[in-house]
Amino acid sequence: MEGPTPVSALIHAATMVTAGVFLLLRTHPIWGSSPLVVLVIAILGATTAFFGATVGLVQNDIKKVIAYSTCSQLGYMVFAIGVGAYNLSLFHLFNHAFFKALLFLSAGSVIHAIIDEQDLRKMGALIRQQPTTYTSILIGSLALMGTPFLTGFYSKDGIIEIAYGSYNIEGTLGHWLLCLSAGFTGFYSLRLLFAVFLADSQGNRQVLTLAHEPK
Repeated sequence: MEGPTPVSALIHAATMVTAGVFLLLRTHPIWGSSPLVVLVIAILGATTAFFGATVGLVQNDIKKVIAYSTCSQLGYMVFAIGVGAYNLSLFHLFNHAFFKALLFLSAGSVIHAIIDEQDLRKMGALIRQQPTTYTSILIGSLALMGTPFLTGFYSKDGIIEIAYGSYNIEGTLGHWLLCLSAGFTGFYSLRLLFAVFLADSQGNRQVLTLAHEPK
């Protein structure tokens, strides 16, 4: 799904990748009465959230870090469907659309400013040249991490609480995997912020010093 960041923002926020979640929500009266199907959906959702978060930890491409966080958040939505929390799944889908679009568009601002460079290892110290972009990514990352009083907190915490209160195998498994995923999300989000904006310059200093906000 390589493409310009505005396209990535649209794909990951509102179309295609979330279409499967919406389809599950719309068709739950058909499969919702089957305990086996519900169990499989819940386990797949929890393991997907965990897998996406672990892969995001080791990515060095700024867009891939954000993309794998989408994979992880989709796991939260699918798990919520598997435990019957359809309203929370849809709530997280809407919340995720806003802060993920913000993250991708802000990443596009960074990539454009440093002549199409996407490698986190070749960035650094951009907070001086791009304070507005830094603020945007900071807000989006805090929402993604589930920081209290931001949108991501209310939906993610609700899903984790539902998992904790399910008192069954998939609920207990989901609770631990989602909690670990939330911790990994915080780690790779802060890693991205530090590598791009706060760490010492690692790439071409001439390019980095000429970086600017989009016009």
